Amino acid sequence: MSDAPDTDQKTEAPTEKRRRDSAEKGDVLQSRELGTALVVLAGAGWLAMAGPWMVQALRDMLVRSLRFGREDVIGFDPGAAFASQLSGIVVPLFLLLFLTMFAAVVTPALLGSLGFRMSAVGFKASKLNPLTGIKRIFGTQGLVELGKSLAKVVVLGGIGWWLIAGEVRSITGYGSAEVGPAIDAMGRTFVHAVLIMALALLLIAGVDVPAQVMQRAGRMRMTKQEVKDENKESDGNPEMKGQQRRRAAEVLRGSARVAVTEATVVLTNPTHFAIALRYRPGEDAAPTVVAKGRGETATAIRELAKEQAVPMLSYPQLARAIYFTSRSGQLVREDLYMAVATVLAFVFRLDQAMAEGQPQPVVDVPVDARFDEQGKRGA
Repeated sequence: MSDAPDTDQKTEAPTEKRRRDSAEKGDVLQSRELGTALVVLAGAGWLAMAGPWMVQALRDMLVRSLRFGREDVIGFDPGAAFASQLSGIVVPLFLLLFLTMFAAVVTPALLGSLGFRMSAVGFKASKLNPLTGIKRIFGTQGLVELGKSLAKVVVLGGIGWWLIAGEVRSITGYGSAEVGPAIDAMGRTFVHAVLIMALALLLIAGVDVPAQVMQRAGRMRMTKQEVKDENKESDGNPEMKGQQRRRAAEVLRGSARVAVTEATVVLTNPTHFAIALRYRPGEDAAPTVVAKGRGETATAIRELAKEQAVPMLSYPQLARAIYFTSRSGQLVREDLYMAVATVLAFVFRLDQAMAEGQPQPVVDVPVDARFDEQGKRGA
């Protein structure tokens, strides 16, 4: 059997570009259960707070509808009568509409997927393919949704049965009670039941949201080959390179740019890292890191050093050691003094060394200061 890794396995975390592209296509974190629970909970809250208000408004409307006098017949105005009848229920109805819409908007906001995406609502011919629909219904996702629906029916049905069983005697007694108190008692029972059902939906959503997070994470994972292809595409994209260089140039504006021009030497990796060092005998107590960077920032440092004729030497291990152990404006770490001093001594007599054809000296970096490109110690 071959020991070669399976490049088709999605073992890699999604890149930022993969996340962005998926979101633009409408593949965002969403939970129907959470949306339903919050909307029902908003409605239940409205029933508890504004329900009596709404019942009283409807009662007043009915009374006004059945009561009229001579002036109502002689000076009848349909528009005014209609507005008068609706005036009492407009505010509670508007409050209900506002609460439910607010709950519907809060759901994607809580999941970090709030926003309108035109590509998500665009026409897709695949949605008209009956085979795709059958696969979606009878596939793994369809079976999962069926199981969730059945579980929801069982849970909510059991809670509903428990609520009804506990109120059977009270409900049957409403028939012999006066109409007003009976309606009030039934309203309280109904509001109590809706609140409990809404809380049950919220518990179901508490299980559904983590499940949706895991499912989307699985969909988003990439194969090693996909990561490599995306990196190649990004590296070869002129627009992407231009944006990266502009960002890198912005980093080197102002004092950082001036610092590079005053540097004594720039150490490189040779491409991934760049460290600008300054040492002025009699002024500086020790070599100082005046600028450092990696990736496009390192490219910008090298280009600026080339413009200003600052010597550049390739010392990969030493460059990484300084990058991961010192910040800009700090002195070089003491255990790196010897290596840096060797490089500076060569730079101070660079013209003579070049004239004589001398190679740049080899330096020894302490084991404790050796890093790989990811910053892992001991490389």
